Amino acid sequence: MTAAARAVSRLGGLGMGQFLSRYWQREPLLIRQALPDLLDGMAGSDPALFSRREIFALARDPDVESRLVVAPEPAGHSGTAAQAGWKLRHGPFSRLPPRSRPGWTLLVQGVDLHLPQARGLMDRFRFIPDARLDDLMVSYATDGGGVGPHVDSYDVFLLQVHGRRRWRIGPPGPMRLVPNAPLKLLADFRSRASWVLEPGDMLYLPPGWGHEGTAVGECMTCSIGFRAPSTGELQQAFHAFMADNPPVAAAQAKRYRDPAASTAARPAEIPEHMARTLAGWLRQRPPQALVERFLGCYLTEPKPAVWFEPPQAGDAEIAAGAALVLDRRTRMLYRRSACYLNGEAIDMTGADAASRALARKLADQRGLDAVQAARALRLPWLRDRLHDWLSSGWIRLAGS
Repeated sequence: MTAAARAVSRLGGLGMGQFLSRYWQREPLLIRQALPDLLDGMAGSDPALFSRREIFALARDPDVESRLVVAPEPAGHSGTAAQAGWKLRHGPFSRLPPRSRPGWTLLVQGVDLHLPQARGLMDRFRFIPDARLDDLMVSYATDGGGVGPHVDSYDVFLLQVHGRRRWRIGPPGPMRLVPNAPLKLLADFRSRASWVLEPGDMLYLPPGWGHEGTAVGECMTCSIGFRAPSTGELQQAFHAFMADNPPVAAAQAKRYRDPAASTAARPAEIPEHMARTLAGWLRQRPPQALVERFLGCYLTEPKPAVWFEPPQAGDAEIAAGAALVLDRRTRMLYRRSACYLNGEAIDMTGADAASRALARKLADQRGLDAVQAARALRLPWLRDRLHDWLSSGWIRLAGS
């Protein structure tokens, strides 16, 4: 079954069309037993989807982003009379606090890049375009653990996979932060609703909604986040793209020329023609083709710590009858006559129609079955690129 076919078709009693029209980027939604087939059997002592050991091992890896948050002790806890402050540390972690100690949280980012079952869980949310999917974060917490009241600037699904967590949420409003805190904590958080989520339950939150999650006993929660670039981030990335692509930038560059040679009566005055011309250049939009190339590369750029492994000797050739899958770290998108893989643009204008169709199918399905792969290998344009992507570790043989 393809990744697209595994996407969620219903959220609780709602079809996806109803969810998207009523709730997506509008209102929060609590969904009891949202993914019962995927989370079957997760109420046991150790989660079936992610083991505690796997998450702790990722936190020891220097190539994985992880954080340890220790919540303040409540007044009167352990004989103290006042709250201690929040504490934040960044991984990797050679040691973690004992599980018997309450009030600490381990956050591990980008788990979908490292564990195939996490990538499979991300695939369930492909009813939203891949260009919007960001990553899957796992939060492990001991009793009373959390990261305090905060807001996210993007949509998020909070899926409970082990234990129980109490969530309090509040609507968007003025955002005053606690001064001098290591986390961006809301100083005036007022909750409007509160629920305890059991394994399999999920909470959807649109951008800007305040929320606070507190572990009720030991628990584990998955956060499926979505990309929402700001104008500043996009502009900064575009300027970096132009700087990193000198031939592209040079093709668009202009040089100022005087309209006619004349003696300057007032040498220190900026000439009118020069002022108008240069200001006009600043107001000009870059060509559409260049913008689309940048967007495709930007939206498929791998995370900074991502690296790809070349295949082993036995998996370096595409044999007859083999199926292909995108590596779980690969990002592949397409638009018009181009496809984009891991920050690179692939111009498909010179490809035959069958190659273009199969390349798009590879992106939509995140793989090609054996019949589709056999067809692809008979098409010279696509065959050459598939072999290049295989040798780069961007795609791999199914089952390898």
